Amino acid sequence: MDSRWVRRTPLLVTAAAAIALTAACGGNPATTGSSQPQGSSAPLTSSGKPAPSGSNAPNTTKAGDKVTVSDDAAKQLCDMIRPQLSDWRVQGPTLGGIAYNATVHEWAVRNGGINMQVLGDKDVIDRLTTANCSDVRDQAIQALEIPNLATGLAF
Repeated sequence: MDSRWVRRTPLLVTAAAAIALTAACGGNPATTGSSQPQGSSAPLTSSGKPAPSGSNAPNTTKAGDKVTVSDDAAKQLCDMIRPQLSDWRVQGPTLGGIAYNATVHEWAVRNGGINMQVLGDKDVIDRLTTANCSDVRDQAIQALEIPNLATGLAF
């Protein structure tokens, strides 16, 4: 009987790792590419004003210590979280939390590489999802068993 477990343990570990990686790397292929609206040449801030002409700044601004992003980027975050909610419910808070972190970081990379700014202002995720998709936010909090989305960001 011991030899059976010796043979199956690596298989179980490999399967668990594959599931975690699939969940973490999964995403909505329809949301790939730029979050910039077609026909627009300058990124918009959440106030709707274009960034200064000729700047290569990402579609983020920093007001005090708070990160703000364009309305399209905020909607993109909702669109990236929404299809993963059922996976997170099944995976539970541990694996779901890893997948949640991967989703937020993928979103941050797609929107100007603002990962470090998001980590400095984790509440931005709650602000964006409350304003743009409170139902998705509530379901994510429930699935991940956390008090708010900022708490779930570990890295």
